[in-house]
Amino acid sequence: MASIGVLTLELKIDDSHSLKDKRHVVKSLKEKLRSRFNVAVAEIDYQDVWQRSVVAAVTVSPHRPRAEQVLRAAENEASLLLGPYLVSSTIDWLD
Repeated sequence: MASIGVLTLELKIDDSHSLKDKRHVVKSLKEKLRSRFNVAVAEIDYQDVWQRSVVAAVTVSPHRPRAEQVLRAAENEASLLLGPYLVSSTIDWLD
């Protein structure tokens, strides 16, 4: 049975003064996670708020340890890219 893992990242972008500023940060994050880790990525909450965002990355694997490795690496990369913008991150499983 396949394991489906969801990495949820909550962002607070204090120095964003417009949706354009926020979307620049979010778009950059999404593109880097997609290209580096081959995960599906989408902004899932606060789309119309300037300084907040929730982004989810999803992976599917026949082996849960591999899926967890991918999501942990994506979480670490997001932390490096976002720095203080990253408020929290969680990994959930849909088995």
